[in-house]
Amino acid sequence: QVQLVESGGGLVQKGGSLRLSCTVSGRALNDMGWFRQAPGKEREFVAAISWTGGSTDYTDSVKGRFTISRDNAKNTVYLQMNSLKPEDTGVYYCNLVHFGYRRAFGSWGQGTQVTVSS
Repeated sequence: QVQLVESGGGLVQKGGSLRLSCTVSGRALNDMGWFRQAPGKEREFVAAISWTGGSTDYTDSVKGRFTISRDNAKNTVYLQMNSLKPEDTGVYYCNLVHFGYRRAFGSWGQGTQVTVSS
């Protein structure tokens, strides 16, 4: 059974940075994605990376500010978030994806809370 454990969230001021981590266990290498859910809103796609790390995909609102990466030797996927805005606030989740489809197909972990103050 796949287990996904997200970490690295916190409270940061507008313009600040955070680096999220997602550790994957119980599954071989797969395309991975980050998603987020703001209060009162549906969960949305943020970024994805192919299993080789050679391809990435971002939703328009984070392009140029967020960077997704992975270390397959550590079974870990990262999301570097710079120039954070209050609208980036939410619970961030990682999950298995089919690259290019922006939809998750695994079970959700507990997520990590990101709060950006203005």
